[in-house]
Amino acid sequence: MRYWLMKSEPDVFGIDHLAERPGQTEPWDGVRNYQARNMMRDQMQVGDQAFFYHSNTKPPGIVGVVEISRAGYPDHTAFDPEDPHYDPKSHPDNPRWFMVDVTLKRRLNRKITLDELKARPELADMRLVQKGNRLSVMPVEADEWEAILALEDVPAAEAERR
Repeated sequence: MRYWLMKSEPDVFGIDHLAERPGQTEPWDGVRNYQARNMMRDQMQVGDQAFFYHSNTKPPGIVGVVEISRAGYPDHTAFDPEDPHYDPKSHPDNPRWFMVDVTLKRRLNRKITLDELKARPELADMRLVQKGNRLSVMPVEADEWEAILALEDVPAAEAERR
C-alpha cells in the first residue's frame, strides 16, 4: 500500500462535499498537471490511503483520510466542452488526463495545519513542505504518514512547539 496527499479547495470540493456523496465516494477529476496525472494513472492503486488536504484556505491543512477505491481511468471532464476542465487535445480514444475514485475513510479529529507540518523536524523532507511544491497530488512516505497521524490528538499549539 502507498500513501498520498491530495489537495482540493474546500469551497470547490471539500471533505464535506465528499461526505455527502453516495457511498462517500467521488472521482478525483480535473487534475491538469502531468506529474500528478502520472501518479494517478500509473501508481495509485485500490486500497492506497491519502490525506485529504484543504488548500487555498486559512489555514490550509489535512482534514481527513480517503482510500483509493478505483485505480486510474480517463478523466471524462476533459472531453466535455461545457466542463471547466475541458481540454480540446484530450479525446476518449487518446485520453490526456486521468482520475481515480476516492472514498472517505474518516475525518481527522482536527485540522493539521501546514504550519504545524512545517514545524516538525521529522517532516522536513516531505514534499508538501518544500518550497515551490504546488502539486495537487503527491506521495507521502510511510514514516511521514505515521508522524502526521500522531499529531491528530495533540493540540495544535503543542504540536508546533514539539
